Amino acid sequence: MTASFREKNDTCIPQILTQFRADSKTFAASISTLDSALHQINSTKPQTITNAKKALVSSRLAYKRIEYFLEYFFYTSSRIYNRAPKNEIEEPYLEYQELAGLQYIETMLFDSIPETHKSVFQEQTKLLSLSANDLNALLYKFGGTDKHIPEAVRIEFVRIIALGITGFDAPLLKSGIEESLSALESSREVLNLYLEKSKSDASNLSFYLNQSILYLKKNPDFETFDRLEFLTTCLFPLQNNFEKWIKSAGLEPDKKGILNSEAQNIFSENALNDKAFSSKKQNVSQAEIALGKKLFSETLLSGNGQKSCASCHNPDNYFMDGLPKSIGFAPKTFVKRNAPSILYSKYQHSQFWDGRVKSLENQIENVIRDSLEMNGKINEILTKLNAEKHYQKAFQKIFLKKNKDKITEKEIYRVIASYVETLNPYNSSFDKYMQGNKAALTENQISGFNLFMGKAQCATCHFAPLFNGLIPPLYTLTEFEILGTTKTDNLEKPENDQDEGRYHFRPIKFYKGAFKTPTVRNSAKTAPYMHNGAFKSLETLMEFYNQGGGAGMGLSVPSQTLSSAKLNLTEKEKNDIIAFLNALTDDLSDI
Repeated sequence: MTASFREKNDTCIPQILTQFRADSKTFAASISTLDSALHQINSTKPQTITNAKKALVSSRLAYKRIEYFLEYFFYTSSRIYNRAPKNEIEEPYLEYQELAGLQYIETMLFDSIPETHKSVFQEQTKLLSLSANDLNALLYKFGGTDKHIPEAVRIEFVRIIALGITGFDAPLLKSGIEESLSALESSREVLNLYLEKSKSDASNLSFYLNQSILYLKKNPDFETFDRLEFLTTCLFPLQNNFEKWIKSAGLEPDKKGILNSEAQNIFSENALNDKAFSSKKQNVSQAEIALGKKLFSETLLSGNGQKSCASCHNPDNYFMDGLPKSIGFAPKTFVKRNAPSILYSKYQHSQFWDGRVKSLENQIENVIRDSLEMNGKINEILTKLNAEKHYQKAFQKIFLKKNKDKITEKEIYRVIASYVETLNPYNSSFDKYMQGNKAALTENQISGFNLFMGKAQCATCHFAPLFNGLIPPLYTLTEFEILGTTKTDNLEKPENDQDEGRYHFRPIKFYKGAFKTPTVRNSAKTAPYMHNGAFKSLETLMEFYNQGGGAGMGLSVPSQTLSSAKLNLTEKEKNDIIAFLNALTDDLSDI
């Protein structure tokens, strides 16, 4: 750390706390204005509803100025203001928080007759006002340092990329671009305090910070905003130069999280720390990966000597079998759910469609032992493998064992998981574009990316950069969603699917029909889709989302987390999104 930041009298913390106090006061005042506007709404007077929406946007913009600070230092306290309008389950106790906050107000304000919610509006603004007016109390004996502040800003950059410009926080208000601007302007004020004192060259950082803000100011419309241009010409260079500056200024954080500060940007192959998604503490050898690859196709692991992991996750078919539901262990039977591709499956905190296990090792164990799938008897498997000298010697070499030591159950699961953890190609046309090859995407694919990240709201569940349910900006949780998935892909006569999903082993009503959000990378090659394999084509799947899922088509899905509002996508827009999904197809020739 440079001398200027090491000296107590030169710290920026007092100025930052002063800014937070002022901004939190503004936020509290905005809640009072919002309360008044909500009290006056009347459906016979459309302007009153418009005024309420404007007041809500103002409150959201005010919140975005303190977001970087509040959500970094006081995450639990921040949950009252801006969490998603769905019941968040606290596991393993299965407790949940009541709906609250600005996003919850938004959902009711866009109801057909919003004044029916006036009593709830009043409860919400009272709660928000009491909390907002007490924000300064959080600063009592504040322990943040000058290393923490830039880290909080770093996370805010990711929040803007993965949540802000996608409209995750305000999908109906469509104020995501304005909100990203507010957050970025606040971040600039914070960083300028450090740049004024830092002896490090920060001219490039200042340039891209100002350029990003200017771009947002010039392009405020949510639906026409060119996210790809903004990311590649503004935010990515900003992230890159920010990381260079933070090192030269000696302000790197002492602890490392899932975000990798060595990455060029959030879409770099190394954007997330690999070790955060593995139970292995030491590096894995190539010999272990090679053995895991061999065992992946080993039929000795099954009860009948005929099935292997590759039976359902075929490496020649993007690691899936192309069936709605995979063929079971017994003849003419099928397993309960669709076998998705396992590409990028490492980057999740839960495995299986219902997330019932946490690690790949546990998933592999479950599949091998499951009587419906491989029906493997572990003692018989160990006997067979230990009888094969080449396997015994390979395990002994990898795990530094003695000549007479036997293969163990846990070692089998580990080496297969080590192989699966390598299945992250990152070499699609989209990845090449993000790495600098501007000829890698067509105009339709670029349009599709912008729709995916904006109007179509795909990226509000399939989060960047993996386009799965790994929740930004910290990526410490995997999300589960209730889509109202239909029994078949006949959208003219939709029927409820009866699979209860996560509810089956986490029996709480808000999990009924909940499933993990998979990656859409390689989705153009991995039909059929959904947990039940009901959708044969991306075209039909796009229309399912376009209509607002099961609830949007009139089915009873009480806890649907997918918005039931129609997306109103045109045929061209749907085709452009599918073109983008095709651009997420990897070349697997080297795997």
